[in-house]
Amino acid sequence: MTSLPRNPGPVKLGLVIDLDICVGCHACAVNCKEWNASGHSGPLTDSDPYGADPSGVWFNRIHSFEVVKDDGDSRTVHFPKSCLHCEDAPCVTVCPTGASYKRAEDGIVLVNADTCIGCKLCSWACPYGAREYDADVGVMKKCTLCIDKIYNENLEPRSRVPACVSTCPAGARHFGDLGDSQSEVSQLVAARGGYELMPEQGCRPVNRYLPPRPKQMPERDAALPAAGGEAAAVDPAGLLARWVDRMLSH
Repeated sequence: MTSLPRNPGPVKLGLVIDLDICVGCHACAVNCKEWNASGHSGPLTDSDPYGADPSGVWFNRIHSFEVVKDDGDSRTVHFPKSCLHCEDAPCVTVCPTGASYKRAEDGIVLVNADTCIGCKLCSWACPYGAREYDADVGVMKKCTLCIDKIYNENLEPRSRVPACVSTCPAGARHFGDLGDSQSEVSQLVAARGGYELMPEQGCRPVNRYLPPRPKQMPERDAALPAAGGEAAAVDPAGLLARWVDRMLSH
């Protein structure tokens, strides 16, 4: 079996995903597949993509849930999910060939396709369902945090982020060092009460999720009649400007 790094470094690269503003557009999944089709784990194969029974390798998947509260109010929550690059990654420790491994220098979990035998033990061990089996080549594949992009010195520093982060139109995805308490992502997690997925599994995932905020609709409330008075004057252009400002500020 494979061992986790005995002396891991302080850097823990990972994602922070804001469930409050994710719109479930799947842009992250599509751009992830486009970038990684020829990247570290490429190609990401498909079988009968336009047929009755399509299947294929996707590193990012988005699940949508309808959450209904006790008062009958409901909300749709879009939940993106990929490899969480766990500190105690069970997918690594069950690998019989050492193909699945965790890097000591940044905490990224990767798969060496040259030594992977496609036994699928890692996929059975992962409680998050983050492993993908590529039937065309007989090996396991997974999110790499776009390792060939984030360390590419030919790119501008602002472009050295995973493809899913750079393409998100709502700004719901963030990337950085979660091992540094002073990093932007760590401060964002602290400010918003970010949490790890399924902590009871004991995997200590690096990625964090920011919970949805309570629904607030100040624009709608401003348009409602005041008690005993006429409807407040509403400037549609002003409402749009405030909405754009709020979206860009995330």
